[in-house]
Amino acid sequence: MLRLPKFELQRPTSLAEALRLITDAGENAMLIAGGTDLVPNMKHELFTPKSVIALAGIEELHGIRVAEDGALEIGAMTALHEVASSPLVMERAPALAQAASVVAGPQLRRMGTMGGNVMLDTRCQWYNQSYFWREALGFCLKKDGSLCHVVQGGKKCVAAASNDSAPALMTLGAQLHFESPRGAKALPIDELWKSDGIFNKQTASDEILCRVRIPKLGSVHKGAYGKLRPRGSIDFAQLGIAVRLDLDTGGKIEFADAVAVALQARPLRIPSVQAEMVGASIGTAAFDEAIERCCEAAYKKLRPMDNIPGDKDYRREMVPVLLRRTLRAAAQDSGPVLP
Repeated sequence: MLRLPKFELQRPTSLAEALRLITDAGENAMLIAGGTDLVPNMKHELFTPKSVIALAGIEELHGIRVAEDGALEIGAMTALHEVASSPLVMERAPALAQAASVVAGPQLRRMGTMGGNVMLDTRCQWYNQSYFWREALGFCLKKDGSLCHVVQGGKKCVAAASNDSAPALMTLGAQLHFESPRGAKALPIDELWKSDGIFNKQTASDEILCRVRIPKLGSVHKGAYGKLRPRGSIDFAQLGIAVRLDLDTGGKIEFADAVAVALQARPLRIPSVQAEMVGASIGTAAFDEAIERCCEAAYKKLRPMDNIPGDKDYRREMVPVLLRRTLRAAAQDSGPVLP
């Protein structure tokens, strides 16, 4: 049985108190949201903080609301179950609602949070193991070692971003709002990531994600999320793709976007979707032809590695399959896509 290391649990009831606690503890502290990822990682001794600061008691970090300017705001501590079942999210950000609905299983979605999923640690089949297992292998670049088991001779960690919410939020142009002892910061989600599997975010350890802000979309908006995984619950994505299609008043696609996750250390935009889909009308031969061109280009661009469980060649063959199905699901207002 894996046991948690000893730590002190702090339960602030305000953001100001949480910031004070994390300042006082410094590098010995970690934030915990729902704990569905952090607690297993602590049992595996991937993290051994002396102080764990729980954000659940901070009321201002909860809830889903529409701001005065029409933007959709989701508190970082809002449960994924609430995000998935919210009429506001389903109407304004269908791909995000679908992505939240397929994170792990129902029990974990009631514990896991919006902010926790955005800030999820990168994953690798050589990293997310017990200390005993990792020690027998000589550890790895991401934790305690100097060897990459994915890329022979690799000097840069390639653990994968596996957060389902990330690609959906990127297609929606979401903004992330942080608080730290230095003040408030708003960061477009595209600027959050860096290509470093050890820590793939452009944030400091004392910054607290407070809310996610999705701007109001002026046109007819459609979206969908597709997720490839071995089992229908619990498993992380072997591949995830979020799609956005905005239509003009004549029914033509005026904006299109797609982002993939679970391939590299950061989510990857699929540029062919924007290039090929704009101008096509749903249900026409031109729409079908544009989809096939998107899938062909995506197959060439997206190359899975052996960083997460699952055969990398199979995952690559599924890239055009999942993209095709997710584009069609977005057009038909259906989804999520679970092959």
